[in-house]
Amino acid sequence: MNTVLILGASRGIGFEFARQYVQEGWRVLATARDDEGCAKLQAVGAEAFKLDVAQPSSVSGLSWRLDGEKIDLALYVAGVMDRNSPQTPPTQQAFDELMHANVLGAMQALPQVAPWVAEAQGTFAFISSRMSSLALTDAGNAALYRVSKAALNMVVRTAPFDFPNVTCLALSPGWVQTDMGGDAAPLTVDKSVAHMRATLQAVSGAEKRASVQGQFLNYDGSTLPW
Repeated sequence: MNTVLILGASRGIGFEFARQYVQEGWRVLATARDDEGCAKLQAVGAEAFKLDVAQPSSVSGLSWRLDGEKIDLALYVAGVMDRNSPQTPPTQQAFDELMHANVLGAMQALPQVAPWVAEAQGTFAFISSRMSSLALTDAGNAALYRVSKAALNMVVRTAPFDFPNVTCLALSPGWVQTDMGGDAAPLTVDKSVAHMRATLQAVSGAEKRASVQGQFLNYDGSTLPW
């Protein structure tokens, strides 16, 4: 049975990943920040435990929690958004919240999770955003979010140098109907996740690693520019 670890799975894209992988017969390890989130995940068949990626003290025990596991796929889905205008200085609180959840959490999780992914010659995908692309930037809204996801992309880009036996990817889910994306988004959560699962399946395996290692992929499998 394949095992997937989903970091940040209590709602939206993370929860849908958990639901779909359970339905596909995978063993699903999933994290949430509170008991309510864990109960929601357990109700769909996932093995849930509490973790707050924005708190280093919470993430510090992750490697111990995963001791002995072989993780075929790890997903860093946790993240927050701020729609601030660059014309307004960001507050320290807003900056810290985004950078802790979107970047520091990923950097804390990577060295603790990657060795167990390497045991399975697996994949570690980090949910980024098209809004992080320098080449595709066409607006200045949500500046903090863009900056944080661009920083996350660098985490992914450099990860293969230290974890060569893990396929490391940044993955954009598209514009999705979540709390972040809003109702006007063209993609439903289930369709976005189904596309991303197909993309991850298509690039999984040590034999395919060289062609996708450290890349930024769209939900449909196409390559996005950094």
